[in-house]
Amino acid sequence: MIRVTPRISLDESELQESFIRASGPGGQHVNKTDSAVQLRFDVAASPNIPDDVKARLVRLAGSRMTAAGVLIIVGDTYRSQLRNREDVRERLIDLIRDATVVPKSRRPTKPTLGSKKRRLEAKGQRSEVKRLRSGKPED
Repeated sequence: MIRVTPRISLDESELQESFIRASGPGGQHVNKTDSAVQLRFDVAASPNIPDDVKARLVRLAGSRMTAAGVLIIVGDTYRSQLRNREDVRERLIDLIRDATVVPKSRRPTKPTLGSKKRRLEAKGQRSEVKRLRSGKPED
């Protein structure tokens, strides 16, 4: 079990890892080793994640989420397959932790009387500066 938060844990069997060849530098060795990791996590079918967290996770994942509800994270930062595996899992955990945070709802407020007056005074001053710059004679 992978502990994400005190109330959310992921089972190892929910994660599917496949190893692919990484792009980038590495010489001849890069052409024969599968050091990049592609992690697949089926968010829609996971029984361990609450529905509200799933909805936020889909929004946070963006293009990494497929239409079927599978989250795909690719890691090829490191040359080592082991470090890439750790990196991808850590990124998944961080993403789920970010999705557990409930966004604070915004309460619409009205501008204060003082802020309205300051805004109008600033507009008047700016208007006066522009009027004086125009070079037209005053009425």
